[in-house]
Amino acid sequence: MTRRYTRALLVVALALVPLSARAETLLETIVNVLVDGGNSYAWEKAEIPTTFCGNGSPYKFFVRRTGSPDVLFFFEGGGACWDYDTCSGRAGVLGAANPNGIPDDYMQQFTAKYVSPLVNGADPGMPFRSRTDLITKNWNIVYLPYCTGDVHVGHRETTYFDPRGVEPPLYWNHRGYWNTLNAIAWVKIEFPFIDRLLVAGFSAGGTATSAAYWLIRTNLHPRKSYLLNDSGPVYFTPNGSGLSRPLHQRITDAWGLIPVFSQFPGFDPNDFGSINLLLADQFPADRFAYTAYSRDYNYSRFSYEPFYGIPSKPTVLAFWKYDEDQLVSKLRQRSNWSFFVPWERQINDSHASTIVTFIGSHACQRMEKKHSWWEYFEWPPGESYKCYSEFVGMDRFLEQFIGQDRQFQIQEPPNGYNAEDPGMKIVAPLINAAIEG
Repeated sequence: MTRRYTRALLVVALALVPLSARAETLLETIVNVLVDGGNSYAWEKAEIPTTFCGNGSPYKFFVRRTGSPDVLFFFEGGGACWDYDTCSGRAGVLGAANPNGIPDDYMQQFTAKYVSPLVNGADPGMPFRSRTDLITKNWNIVYLPYCTGDVHVGHRETTYFDPRGVEPPLYWNHRGYWNTLNAIAWVKIEFPFIDRLLVAGFSAGGTATSAAYWLIRTNLHPRKSYLLNDSGPVYFTPNGSGLSRPLHQRITDAWGLIPVFSQFPGFDPNDFGSINLLLADQFPADRFAYTAYSRDYNYSRFSYEPFYGIPSKPTVLAFWKYDEDQLVSKLRQRSNWSFFVPWERQINDSHASTIVTFIGSHACQRMEKKHSWWEYFEWPPGESYKCYSEFVGMDRFLEQFIGQDRQFQIQEPPNGYNAEDPGMKIVAPLINAAIEG
């Protein structure tokens, strides 16, 4: 009965939106009904004169002050760019976010308001499903929007030319490194005594957590420090080879990364994945975590499509799984690295575990086909898979990873649990349809 009421509410929400509504308006309407989420914080704008977005407009980041001793340093995600089409916005979802810069009211717009339960301090509720407070509730927040297309660490200014020869050249600031350094310096002054620091981000922002963590930790000195990389893996390319090596070579040149990464002790420029291990070794008392889906068909497209002749989806996912397995095997060797890798989620092409809602963001080491016939009568109906080990939701993972310094190393095997879930079959198509416009 609960699911029938939920479905009815969603249908009403859709009916109330004009067909001509923008995708963002449609998505916000749906999410307002789907989830009791979002925030209405009194954000403080921080704008430093020497920082810029890709298009040359002023960069700005936003701060929420609460009086807590804890700080969430949050990197926003949103693609990447290294040529005219991807930096200008022409490439759409396979380009970089916010190519026109960051408006002053950015934190009142949909993305920043709804995108992260970590920022909002709660996993949103649904009709007949209450909100769940997270460990980040009431933390101070430093929110870094993304507008440079360089995972917040680019160090180069360049000009891109329209391959069609129609539009004028595009002068572009890959200034993420300088923007991030200035934000760190600002935090050091404004929050001189930090108890717990969580450096987190999703997608390109997840990559930034790993790429910029050394810069953050050598300047900020909290009592305890944590890193959470959501779906922005820095994959290993030993001896300068490997599936992700073409991507790493492209961004090294396009974004001017050599002077950035040369600062990191133990970093191998031929193997970007070495950054994962150097962080663990450089800061042995810190706690690190990686989360992503094994069927991510978003970040994987950035990683391989431009370099392998636009391979088929099965090929892209096979490449991703191979790289992911190499990463997990390396992280397993470090006692201060956790990993939380569910198989798939039908929202956003299985990309990002910590965005919008934690529905479907769970992992089980022994997710298997049901063993006995009577188990098929268990709730939820229609499921042929069952967890035969610890069933861990994202909210619980965060609580124990940060609150108890517990190490989780869970990589879920292939399964159809989320694909068969009746609630996911309702929620996922609606959210995805709105995202796609």
